[in-house]
Amino acid sequence: MSKAFTKESEADDQEELENLAPLPAGLKNYMTRRGYHAMREELDLLVKTERPKVVETVSWAASNGDRSENGDYIYGKKRLREIDRRIRFLIKRLEIAEVVNPSEREKTDQVFFGATVTFEMLAADLSQSEIKTFQIVGVDEANASEGRISWISPIGRALLKARVGEAVRFPSPTGERELEILEVAYL
Repeated sequence: MSKAFTKESEADDQEELENLAPLPAGLKNYMTRRGYHAMREELDLLVKTERPKVVETVSWAASNGDRSENGDYIYGKKRLREIDRRIRFLIKRLEIAEVVNPSEREKTDQVFFGATVTFEMLAADLSQSEIKTFQIVGVDEANASEGRISWISPIGRALLKARVGEAVRFPSPTGERELEILEVAYL
C-alpha cells in the first residue's frame, strides 16, 4: 500500500512532541507574555495561511492524475503532515502554558522566572572572565543567541533564587563553572 494512504501513528506524534522541546514531568510550562503571544501568532499563521495554501497545492496536484511520481503532491503531503504536527504541538503547549508577566513582579534583587540577569562568568584565570546578560524564560521561548535561557537549563536553575552579589556554580560541558550575579531586573 502506498504511504500516501497510511495514517501516521499517534505514538510517533507523541514521541516527536517530546523530542522537540522536553518539559520534565511534573513541571509547569511557564512562559512570558511575549513568548505566549509569539506561539499564538505562529499557530494562527499556520492555521489561517500556511495550511490552506498547502491544501490548495495538494488538491491541485492530486487533480493532475498519477500521484506516485507527482513531486508537488508528494512534497505537499509531507509538508501538510509537518504543519499538522506543529499545530498539534503548539495547541498542546498553549493549553498547558502558565503565563507570567515579569514586569508585574515587585522590585527585588533575587532571581525568579522572567528576570533579566547580568552576571560575570568567572574563570580560574580572571583575565578570561566575561559579562553576560540573559532573561530567564520558558522552555519554548529560549534562544541563547538572543539572550534568553530556559529556567530549567543548568545556568537557569543555578540562577533561580540567587541574589545580586552571590556567586553560584553550575555544571557545564567543560566542567563545573562559577558566575557572580551583578544585576537583576524585571522588564
